[in-house]
Amino acid sequence: MSRIVFLLEEDSMKDLLNGLLPRLFPGLSFLCVSHEGKQDLEKSIPRKLRVSWEPGVRFVLMRDRDSADCRQVKAKLATLCQEAKRPDALVRVVCRELEAWYIGDAKALAQAFPENSKKILRELNKRRYRDPDAVDQPSEAIAQHIPAFQKRSGARRMAAVLSRNNGSRSFRVFVEGVERLWRAM
Repeated sequence: MSRIVFLLEEDSMKDLLNGLLPRLFPGLSFLCVSHEGKQDLEKSIPRKLRVSWEPGVRFVLMRDRDSADCRQVKAKLATLCQEAKRPDALVRVVCRELEAWYIGDAKALAQAFPENSKKILRELNKRRYRDPDAVDQPSEAIAQHIPAFQKRSGARRMAAVLSRNNGSRSFRVFVEGVERLWRAM
């Protein structure tokens, strides 16, 4: 059976995808492998892509952009995939941090944190949040409005409510890429 293996920068990405992917892609067979940061992910890519996986396995590599140049990050990851003889791996860079995806769906964020819902909806409708991928340090922006916000528990909450209708371009590109891989399996 074919499946998609997600190689991820951190545990919060794994927490989000483990809850989100079954909702967006019912029946998708996948495995999320988290790492302890960007360097750990990048060091492991050649080794993990060369391992004998079952036939038909596809790979998605995902990491935050943070303050780096998106094109350079993507090119570096694509080069690692080519060197590992897996040029077909899908590389996705989250602009800037995973939490930008949450800002891109303010209604979902308000639903996930009902105790702060009015403040979330009021604040995230402001001009500075209209392009969630351009928000500097989205996790800090969310923590300003949701003092109890934690990356992992926040990812689990958002996994249950995040929708395809998202203002984050990097989220939409990620979903479209996974959908293409899924349909090709």
